[in-house]
Amino acid sequence: MHDVYAPPDTPLAVLHEDHEVLLVDKPAGLLSVPGKGEHLADCLLTRVQAAFPTALLVHRLDRDTSGVMVFALTPHAQRHLGLQFEKRQTKKTYVARLWGEMTDKTGTVNLPLIVDWPNRPRQKVDHQEGREAVTDWRVLRTGDGETRVRLMPRTGRSHQLRVHMAEIGHPILGDPFYSAGPARDFPRLMLHSETLQFRHPDGGKGVRFTARAPF
Repeated sequence: MHDVYAPPDTPLAVLHEDHEVLLVDKPAGLLSVPGKGEHLADCLLTRVQAAFPTALLVHRLDRDTSGVMVFALTPHAQRHLGLQFEKRQTKKTYVARLWGEMTDKTGTVNLPLIVDWPNRPRQKVDHQEGREAVTDWRVLRTGDGETRVRLMPRTGRSHQLRVHMAEIGHPILGDPFYSAGPARDFPRLMLHSETLQFRHPDGGKGVRFTARAPF
């Protein structure tokens, strides 16, 4: 799944645009930023900049994750939003489909993460060297051997949601890194960034944007 990069040829899905910020719904399978080499040049950032030349990167989503992403349209907005992400003042929720039926309705995973160097970009739990990573989860529904959850990360570590769910025995369906067997056998990673909440760079008012999960 990760050997050939074949990004989806879909039109840019703009959720909101004003003089400071641009919100888009990123498709699954598209890199947020260019990878190393010409074959990994196509990404959401370059597609956005083709339509909005002043657009600047603020944060990123994994290639296999879909959903809400914000871009700054001015250097001021980039600084403003960058600080909010750094200080954990933004709020994100995700929707995911997990392997197996969970018995509890809500819970929190608190497991520190570090890059698994020989197998990067994989991450792993490391209680000595890992950086703090905390995810709250809530079951939306269960059935047919799977669970639909809403995930609310309190920290923003790489692959955090994917590792955390796999560690509690419920990997995200279609995950090429952290699931195995039938749990892997899905056309895409079943993880979607559903809402993003932040303070608008012009005036600081709280705003919230949503993109419905396509699964």
